Amino acid sequence: MRPNRLRELLASGKPSLSTHIHTIWPSIVEVVGHAGLYDYVEFVGEYAPYDLHDLDHLCRAGELHNLGMMIKVDQEPRGFLAQRAIGSGFQSVLFADCRTPDEFKECIRLCKPDTPDAKGTYGVATRRFSYMGYGGSPGYAEALKDVVVAFMIEKASAVERIDEILAIDGIDMIQWGPADFTMSVGKAGQWHAPETRATERMVIEKSLAAGKHPRAEIGTADQAKYYLDMGVRHFCIGTDVTILYQWWKTQGEALKKAVEGV
Repeated sequence: MRPNRLRELLASGKPSLSTHIHTIWPSIVEVVGHAGLYDYVEFVGEYAPYDLHDLDHLCRAGELHNLGMMIKVDQEPRGFLAQRAIGSGFQSVLFADCRTPDEFKECIRLCKPDTPDAKGTYGVATRRFSYMGYGGSPGYAEALKDVVVAFMIEKASAVERIDEILAIDGIDMIQWGPADFTMSVGKAGQWHAPETRATERMVIEKSLAAGKHPRAEIGTADQAKYYLDMGVRHFCIGTDVTILYQWWKTQGEALKKAVEGV
């Protein structure tokens, strides 16, 4: 069984760095690996089309470069998607759209082994991450216990019960989601409004106080300081589709201007 790189970083108190991808082309994961700077790649499965074969291929590509893999799963069917992704080799799962403490608890159970101590619902399934005799072994159970379980805090109801949620055992990482939050409070799109930023800060500060690891999504490195000053040490920077769009737009505009000026 492969060591869980993100789990090791969390356990040792070290920072982590990742990036988002929507594409299912495994070579993009390898390109990230060639950069030699990232600890894991987040496949934003909630937004991208994919099939079960793609999950296997993405994890193979990550393993070639010692990259961990995280998947962000849809609200439904979150149980099926999370367990199949783990079976493919994803070692961390980011759950979206949880609203109540019971939903958070259920997502944790989905990722953990069906053992008396872990009390999870993941049984013996000989999938890619456990081929060649590992299925159901002690190592198999330990690998499931090591799966990093992360959550978006992005619904008004979750914010209202944040203390109760952060007291739940098994939550490893917390990430603020301004888009869903502002929609859920009737202020869609007001991501940077003072009250939204104040709520974000409150969630991060409470997460740190509860011993959970807050993770921040940023677009550029200079945006990290705001979060570093709060104590955040885990970041996901950039998204493949946004990177491509920005390059095509700025370079296309410049080239069009040059061509039309001839």
